[in-house]
Amino acid sequence: MPAIDTSAAAFIAGLVTSLHCVGMCGPLSGSWATSAAGKPARFIQTTMLYHIARITSYALIGALAGTLGILPLKMFHSGAGIILPWLLVLAFALVGLGLDNWLPKPALLAMPVARIRIAALRFSATTRAAVIGLATPLLPCGPLYMMFALAMANGSAIRGSEFALAFGLGTLPLLFLAQTQLHSLSGRVQPATLKKIQRTLAITAALIMAWRLRGTLDGSEEIAACCH
Repeated sequence: MPAIDTSAAAFIAGLVTSLHCVGMCGPLSGSWATSAAGKPARFIQTTMLYHIARITSYALIGALAGTLGILPLKMFHSGAGIILPWLLVLAFALVGLGLDNWLPKPALLAMPVARIRIAALRFSATTRAAVIGLATPLLPCGPLYMMFALAMANGSAIRGSEFALAFGLGTLPLLFLAQTQLHSLSGRVQPATLKKIQRTLAITAALIMAWRLRGTLDGSEEIAACCH
């Protein structure tokens, strides 16, 4: 009987997606790095505050998504137990095949985010980092919104929040490293290499999860833990 902890899978999804985040969100650190120039300790502090605000915002949106997903899952309660794990397999497969770039992005949010970033320039580096962190989930990012959509499949505010929180924590290690070690890492790892690593990890995760879930296709096995 396969046991699928979707919070763990969300964390892995965060690790995989963080390779994409490095290119998209990493440069955001420049908005408070300038104010902290020559003060490494302050830059680390503001960067940590950015991530705390970002992950908190993820968890709040995940809770909202989980709440919105309650009714659809009730309508399909008979198969709700296997929906999320297979959606995660699909998500990993899309990233592994490089199709995540085709995911719809809410472009209408691009302008508000740009305005928030401009307005944040008037604040201190600390406040700026927190404001941009809270606004990060509004970025027009396909993989990010794919994860929020999957949070809906958890079918409750708590589970949706846990799922989004786990995803956010998964993005933390590599993104924090890239932001704090940007200059030393630049030129050592090419974007094409990062993309290959990302796709390899995603395909591997998809294959492993699909293999563990294979018994659910004919109903011969049930998932021991769908939404942890």
